[in-house]
Amino acid sequence: MQKIHAAITAVGGYVPDYILTNAELEKMVDTTDEWIISRTGIKERRILKGEGKGSSDMAVEAIKVLLAKRGISPTDIELVICATTTPDMQFPATANIICDKVGMTNAWGYDVNAACSGFIFALTTGAQFIETGRHKKVIVVGVDKMSSIMNYEDRATSIIFGDGSGAVLLEPNEDGYGLMDSILRTDGSGRVHLHQKAGGSVKPASMETVMNKEHYVYQEGQTVFKFAVKNMADVAAEIMERNNLTSETVSWLVPHQANLRIISATGDRMKLPAEKVMVNIQKYGNTTNGTLPLCLWEWESKLHKGDNIVLAAFGGGFTWGSTYIRWAYDGADVNK
Repeated sequence: MQKIHAAITAVGGYVPDYILTNAELEKMVDTTDEWIISRTGIKERRILKGEGKGSSDMAVEAIKVLLAKRGISPTDIELVICATTTPDMQFPATANIICDKVGMTNAWGYDVNAACSGFIFALTTGAQFIETGRHKKVIVVGVDKMSSIMNYEDRATSIIFGDGSGAVLLEPNEDGYGLMDSILRTDGSGRVHLHQKAGGSVKPASMETVMNKEHYVYQEGQTVFKFAVKNMADVAAEIMERNNLTSETVSWLVPHQANLRIISATGDRMKLPAEKVMVNIQKYGNTTNGTLPLCLWEWESKLHKGDNIVLAAFGGGFTWGSTYIRWAYDGADVNK
């Protein structure tokens, strides 16, 4: 009997209509377009507007695209794993809300929070349910409404993040295509450098925490940058070595869109030419859990059956990881 792999068989994505440009940010915080681009590579980012709109609403749109491409019903889905740092509510899980809004009444679901590495962690977890034969159709969605935890008076963080969502469908494959390997890492000591100070059980929300603006992203940029450059590049190189991949046999690097310099450092470590590295940070900024699936969504038409694809991410906490995928279909055929 052939080994069952969890193959990605469809991809969907969604970004809000509203574009927050660097020019607009210049009016909100002490910064310039030149300063932002030189340090991050970001020119604009998308922001979800509208009363009562949350992460689930973006995830719903991405999943609708995915289902339409695959030509299947919401009731065919058995499991939904939602990677998010900005859930709709503390509880219930955003995955449950997504299932309800899409009509995935036969699915169960839960959330994964591993900051910017969440999508890779969720993808690896979802693959287990396919590989064991437990389920046939699993959706992994990465989504974040980062604008909901952004202090637009903070130059260090407000320029970086945007809102967006992407989703993939996992199905069993016995022909050697799908998720081949993953390396996942965490180091909780990194939490002091990148976190949200209040809103959890250690420091519940209060009038004081709100007034002190402790419900926004807190980041020590230089420290996080150094850790991210080293660890994201290291783990991507490690998964190549472990699977006997070379710069010639790797078709694409799908890097977390945190910072253009971090992306370039990872590509350089893997000895990949720039044309093999997916980059859309200039348009969307860092959408946290949305970055990797949004790249797959945008590049889908360029992906070919058998392509060797490496995903790499680094997130607060610290978390980081890399996944090796053998792509299972010709994306151009889907997008005709």
